[in-house]
Amino acid sequence: MSEALRIIVRGRVQGVGFRPFIYQLATKNGLNGTVQNNMDGVRIIWEGQRSVILQAVSGISRMKPRLSRIDKVETTWIPARGFTDFSIIPSEASGQSSLVIPVDSATCADCLKEMRDPSNFRYHYPFINCTQCGPRYTIIDGLPYDRALTSMATFQMCDRCEAEYRDPSNRRHHAQPIACAQCGPHVTLFDSTGDRLASRDQAVEQAAEMLAIGKIIAVKGIGGFHLACDARSSESVERLRSRKGRPRKPLAVMCRNVAAAERIANVSEKEQAVLQGPEAPIVLLRKNASCDELLSAVVAPGVRTIGLMLPYTPLHHLLFDEGSYDYLVMTSANPSGLPMIFENEGILDALHGLADAVLLHNRRILHPVDDSVVQVSEQVPFFLRRSRGYVPDPVDAGHLVDGIVALGSQMKNTFAIGRERQAIIGPHLGDLEAEESLEHYQKTLDHLLHWTGIKVKAVARDMHPLYRTHDFAETFDVPVIEVQHHHAHHVACMADNQLHKPCFGIVLDGTGYGPDGTIWGFEVLHGDASGYQRLAHLRATPLPGGDRAVREPWRNAAAMLINLLGEEGSHLADVLFPEYQKEIRIIDRMIENKLNCPMAGTCGRLFDAVSAILAICRVSDYDGEAAIELSDAFDPDEQQSVSCYPFQLTEEAGLLQIDFSSMIRQIAYDQLNGTDRAQIARRFHETVVAACVQTICRLRQRQPALSQTVVLSGGSMSNGYLSRRLVQSLEKQGFSVYIHHHFPNGDGGLSLGQLMIAACQKRD
Repeated sequence: MSEALRIIVRGRVQGVGFRPFIYQLATKNGLNGTVQNNMDGVRIIWEGQRSVILQAVSGISRMKPRLSRIDKVETTWIPARGFTDFSIIPSEASGQSSLVIPVDSATCADCLKEMRDPSNFRYHYPFINCTQCGPRYTIIDGLPYDRALTSMATFQMCDRCEAEYRDPSNRRHHAQPIACAQCGPHVTLFDSTGDRLASRDQAVEQAAEMLAIGKIIAVKGIGGFHLACDARSSESVERLRSRKGRPRKPLAVMCRNVAAAERIANVSEKEQAVLQGPEAPIVLLRKNASCDELLSAVVAPGVRTIGLMLPYTPLHHLLFDEGSYDYLVMTSANPSGLPMIFENEGILDALHGLADAVLLHNRRILHPVDDSVVQVSEQVPFFLRRSRGYVPDPVDAGHLVDGIVALGSQMKNTFAIGRERQAIIGPHLGDLEAEESLEHYQKTLDHLLHWTGIKVKAVARDMHPLYRTHDFAETFDVPVIEVQHHHAHHVACMADNQLHKPCFGIVLDGTGYGPDGTIWGFEVLHGDASGYQRLAHLRATPLPGGDRAVREPWRNAAAMLINLLGEEGSHLADVLFPEYQKEIRIIDRMIENKLNCPMAGTCGRLFDAVSAILAICRVSDYDGEAAIELSDAFDPDEQQSVSCYPFQLTEEAGLLQIDFSSMIRQIAYDQLNGTDRAQIARRFHETVVAACVQTICRLRQRQPALSQTVVLSGGSMSNGYLSRRLVQSLEKQGFSVYIHHHFPNGDGGLSLGQLMIAACQKRD
């Protein structure tokens, strides 16, 4: 007797070949019925013998397509309708969306094989794709995910493509970006004056030739335009740096293949798996001895690591297939502080003076995304930047967060949207200072709110009154919940690890608005989403000129010496920075008169000061440069035991205060006495670790009832050595320690913490 089961599968199940997979599973098991995309996932009706249906249901999770992710399978026995076959029926677009929007995926091996096969009708086609690879999020105009609701809607499928699209047994069945050279997008190469140089195959060949002779080419990819040049040519890289105004910040490199990556960096099995994964992020790797021989030294100066990625679009692969190079610098084409450049309209004007030629295509990018950046280690946060390949995948929030929108931070911005018990984190949007960036932020947020069908009930924002998100929050006409910056970091790490009970949080960060009027950033907190206690912090010192002292770390160092050590510190500043003695006198008076000298106790500024004292970085060309180069001043893999510098834990207004005055004095004298810089840098790191561990242990002694769990968050935790040593040292003292894995530890993960805190307040 035939029975019928209705199955609703929720998760990332659209745009990943799920319906043809269900069709094939049904056919294999002799089941009749239907499968359909709708606004809450994929809906299946199977009719047949109960035992066979149950066997097929078990295969859904075991045999699912590689790009899919199943969050929930709901089953209900219903009356049989007497289906005589199994069919894929048109999508249902009504109702509120609970869909997981599909993510962009790197070109799969099957498509690459076809692209390189001269007998295949997609030979050398730079937009080859299937249900297991290609653009998704970046081309979606509406849900459910069907071709008519993507930027591919304007390309009418030819007979061959449509035959594949309609064939349930074909891996391109309902692959929405399906196309070929006859019916799909194509590439065109323009020179810097706007003259058309070539199109289609000739455009790729000529672009590769130009790259090989040192030219800079703007290349349109999945999420926006990159500037590319031969990474072996110092002249080309220097020219790119000059044009973009990016004198020292490390540049990402795209490698021909894994073998090429292994020639310039140490690549573990786990790192190789991430490099070759469908997300295809930039992976931060340790340079090896051959790196400076095979790459220009100006690609990533002053650091021991390099960001590498593999080609992730067919066009990237073709540029390597046609070129004589193994490494291309591949950096976003947008000017610093502005959003991704992604539209063809006005592109030649936008890139004038930056690129020697522009290789673009006529498939519209609807939602630009930057490359994701990760580092692979069990004791180091995974994400430095979470964007292409991962966004906008939701996570289980563990609690009801429906209708909450969290606006994130000013720098490295992401936003978060709550849908029922899901947290949907938007793409990396960068700095919101520029008006264009805020407009892009608002447009991206509006799209995701529309797609998810969320009715906004409350908005969470950072407490800082000068952040662009502060005024933007008022435009929603709903309750606004202010969240302290470092409390959000703390709770973000808790949410990342599905922790719900109050715990310690060590938040080492750049700067964040403190309710007491000082700048926080070296905090020991205890609490959860419902609230927190500040239990300990770094002793604050003046930051003369505010942001100027951040851009010029020597100013911060001079002020720290003067404030902590008085006349001795003033003398040390003169000796360490003789070229700035006139400015040091001004800083001295600014501190004395408390003029434009906000008080700051942050880990980022502490690292900046030590970097400046050691003459590693006295003026920063990019955010975090001083701290990054300080952490790379010694080899973290060397098994070397060093003693800590002296420091004090004092009591101040009922809080423990970490005072590094003695350490700063000794570091200054070590530098002047010619002590090995690598040894000083290592001792400094060990001292920061020891201070954190002693502080937590002191707090545990005072209040034994407090949690034995510690979360580590804040931008400074991206320092691999620092985070590893903190995990090791705290675990040795009996604490359970958690770091970020699914979201950035810096401000890119802040919105998740804001979302959880705001939702908790709404529940209360």
